[in-house]
Amino acid sequence: MPGRSLVSKRAIRELVRTAVLSVYGVSGFARGGPVGRLLERLNLAHPGLHLEVEPELTVDLRLTVAYGLPIAEVARQVEASVRYALRHALEREPDRVTIRIGKLHHEHGLAPAPDPSRVGEPRPGDLADSGTDVA
Repeated sequence: MPGRSLVSKRAIRELVRTAVLSVYGVSGFARGGPVGRLLERLNLAHPGLHLEVEPELTVDLRLTVAYGLPIAEVARQVEASVRYALRHALEREPDRVTIRIGKLHHEHGLAPAPDPSRVGEPRPGDLADSGTDVA
């Protein structure tokens, strides 16, 4: 028997949010500054995630990505994840997915960039400074 389902904008927002945060390299959504944080706490806005349902299904994202990862590949994975989640849950393809990278987040544990002054031959104090006993 044919029927009709009604899906709220809030449910679609949660689908998109879950799909985005499941992608490796995405640290979160970029905040809209102090005003955006205040509106988010009051549940009046969702900084970093804007969704339009009518007349077209459009998704606008502003993300924070982990430093050191290829941004284009992370964005490609985010788009694929969002499109798949909406297609699977709603049986509808989004008309447009826009992704902006608002900030790079330095994750602990990533090696820092090499110091250009230390490139080349070892200096006399390097072994003593390393804290090892091997000579």
